[in-house]
Amino acid sequence: MYRILVVVLIVVPAVEIFGLLLASRWLGSWPTFLLIVITGLLGAYFAKKEGTKALHAIRYEWSYGQMPAKPLADAILVFAGGILLLAPGFFTDLLGFLMVLPYTRPYLSGWLLYWLQKYLRGVVWFR
Repeated sequence: MYRILVVVLIVVPAVEIFGLLLASRWLGSWPTFLLIVITGLLGAYFAKKEGTKALHAIRYEWSYGQMPAKPLADAILVFAGGILLLAPGFFTDLLGFLMVLPYTRPYLSGWLLYWLQKYLRGVVWFR
């Protein structure tokens, strides 16, 4: 857990700063700034749109008495992707768009459901 925290709090911001500096050198400071603002706005739009669709799918499956595993995975990915898209940087934006866009999210949600099932099978519920 400590290693993950170190990566999230130290390595990811350092890589993002490096990417922003490179983009600023190649594009200039104002185009880089505008690109960051545009990706943040697009990310907020897509996160709201896809999050609403995921919540409707969850309600639909619950109304028929089914466990909405796939829509819940989609909602988790849209939420995490929206957070990544609001953070300034290009690498987090790329990962955020992969999580939010409906074309790439099914692959990630399948992987997330597989990982959760594998994790939950290893958890001891009763001792």
